[in-house]
Amino acid sequence: MMKKVVIVHRWDGIPSSDWYFWLNKQLKKKGFKVIIPKMPDTDKPEIKEWVAHLRKVISKPDKNTFFVGHSIGCQTIMRYLEKLPKKFKIGGLIFVAGWLHLTNLENEEVKKIANPWLKTHINLSKIKEKTNKITVFLSTNDPYGCVKENKENFEKKLGAKVIVEKDKGHFTFDDGITSMPEVLEEINGMFN
Repeated sequence: MMKKVVIVHRWDGIPSSDWYFWLNKQLKKKGFKVIIPKMPDTDKPEIKEWVAHLRKVISKPDKNTFFVGHSIGCQTIMRYLEKLPKKFKIGGLIFVAGWLHLTNLENEEVKKIANPWLKTHINLSKIKEKTNKITVFLSTNDPYGCVKENKENFEKKLGAKVIVEKDKGHFTFDDGITSMPEVLEEINGMFN
């Protein structure tokens, strides 16, 4: 059975931005099939479109399927998984700069785009049914704050292992992050 990793990029991201290209290369060396879908309207992400696009790309995940999300990509993965029938089980989840709460949004337009993502409920217990292997990476200086709240929520409500890295910002190219060996390590650990 082919081991598969699906990487869902961030708002305003593309499949080759930030650390995705690096991770893609490392995973392929280890024999993984890697899928990094280009999400629709990345400058104005909408729940319905992003989840539908992910569903189209990954129709039947299984225990050899691992998801890696970055920021809004984590939200997309959670919203996709909560709608899957109970019978589907996946290998694991890794969230980088994952969030359930945000602050410090730049302007009214950004707030308007983020609002549905922040206010539309996610049934976290349905996500827990799909896997018990969940790791979340957060950063001490994430510009969107809420590190403590997000850490507590992911630990309590998802049973996630949360790793808070020092001064990695939002884990983007602009923060100087072009590789994530810690994500690779987690995937290896989950698979073995």
